[in-house]
Amino acid sequence: MFVNQKTLRNSISCTGVGLHGGELINMKLVPAPANSGIIFRRTDVDAAIADIPARYDSASDLVMCTTVRNDAGVKVATVEHLMAALSGSGIDNLVIELDGPEVPVMDGSAAPFIFLIECADIQEQDAPRRYIKVLKEIEVADGAARAILSPADNISVAFDIDFDNPRIGKQNCSYNLRNGIFKKEISRARTFGFLSDFEQLKKLGLAKGGSLENAIVLSGSDILNEEGLRYDDEFVRHKALDAIGDLYLAGAPIIGEFYGFRSGHALNNKLLHAFLSDRDAWCYTTEAPLRSGNVGGASWPAQKAAAPARD
Repeated sequence: MFVNQKTLRNSISCTGVGLHGGELINMKLVPAPANSGIIFRRTDVDAAIADIPARYDSASDLVMCTTVRNDAGVKVATVEHLMAALSGSGIDNLVIELDGPEVPVMDGSAAPFIFLIECADIQEQDAPRRYIKVLKEIEVADGAARAILSPADNISVAFDIDFDNPRIGKQNCSYNLRNGIFKKEISRARTFGFLSDFEQLKKLGLAKGGSLENAIVLSGSDILNEEGLRYDDEFVRHKALDAIGDLYLAGAPIIGEFYGFRSGHALNNKLLHAFLSDRDAWCYTTEAPLRSGNVGGASWPAQKAAAPARD
């Protein structure tokens, strides 16, 4: 089965605060031609250096978020939630105009971006969509943390987290990303952190825009947000959301299975570098992934058998 590329039918704008810089940012999503990809465009700098490709090899500053930077040093931070929304909505081509150095955090999830995309409407384009198909398993590690891409005929993501905090503890999830699963099961999961960490980050000039309006904040094992959690396992769902956004920096959807164990932005990006630098590990294809199948395989951790793919 073959599908066509997609962009937005109309432009749409929003305004929000940057999570780390705390600045008020105006953002506009603009339709783009087929085969042009996802481009971030800084409208507050000279036009000659304003464009930044949404690519894994443009990524930098990967500790607290995912940042993309061009050769002139112009950058856009905290791109992962928007990239996840574009991936989940099947958007291939788009210009993202920003008058500042960060994507607005909105409510800390991808759901507001899904709303914007749906309001602007999706436009099919007269060009086949190109996928990256995993041909062999690639694994990277950083201490106990691991990130793996394995061959499969579908697009799926699985994640395990293990926090000392008793309110989070051990959580796992796995999803076959089809039939709107991203929107229904993952998109509303918010970023999270600990009150002590937010206070320390603000002293360092980071997380200036962080608040209970755009993050789950824990103090010890207590959740400070009045409304509580959106899902019992919202923490691991958000880690899956981050991974989906980070992986979309490959420049095309990846047909295969992603598994992360305590992985973050830096390790997700390290995985893309290892994967895409090995020409025996992948190929391009215009054949769309199968619409069925389960997450998991013989090389995966045994506990994954207890977390069947949701579809």
